[in-house]
Amino acid sequence: MKFFIDTANLEDIKEAQAMGVLDGVTTNPSLMAKEGITGKDNILKHYLDICNIVDGDVSAEVISTDYEGMVREGEELAALHKQIVVKLPMIGDGVKACKYFSSKGIRTNVTLVFSAGQALLAAKAGATYVSPFLGRLDDVSTDGMNLIAEIRQIYDNYNYETQILSASVRHTMHIVNCAKIGSDVMTGPLSAIKGLLKHPLTDIGLKQFVEDAKKMNL
Repeated sequence: MKFFIDTANLEDIKEAQAMGVLDGVTTNPSLMAKEGITGKDNILKHYLDICNIVDGDVSAEVISTDYEGMVREGEELAALHKQIVVKLPMIGDGVKACKYFSSKGIRTNVTLVFSAGQALLAAKAGATYVSPFLGRLDDVSTDGMNLIAEIRQIYDNYNYETQILSASVRHTMHIVNCAKIGSDVMTGPLSAIKGLLKHPLTDIGLKQFVEDAKKMNL
């Protein structure tokens, strides 16, 4: 399973990259605003800064909600860097734009997916990635993992090449369960990725090893 980090914070991206497990980055307007990145030129430069840190795909989201606007913005984003994946909303015009980009060889990530039917439409339109938001479903007492499993079954049934990019990942068990179900990618915060490192028995064992090593006068 690929590990993406969901942020626009360059320091977090650098830290995840330094761990040696990072495969890509996802961003959105909210994450950009959180980092104080405003204005078109600054946003485009920030995407380039991210691409210069990581080796993998970087999802850059369009702002427009109409077909013509999404195509215009998406083409500009795709031309920015070879690692850019155009991120589109799961709405009618978004699916239409996805089909357009697919026909042009431009990679896409269809986001804000909350049902298996939406994921099926995205795959039919040729999406490179589909982003079901499992954490947000959990927030409203709906089983987000069940959605990932449903999409996995549908895509396997028909050999769709669209990759399941499990989004809105909140913690380590989200990551582990996504891996068990067969999600192609997960995207979440640095804290969730680093959380996979932690286990009390590891800490206890390491402490004992260090103490025993001191007795060996190394």
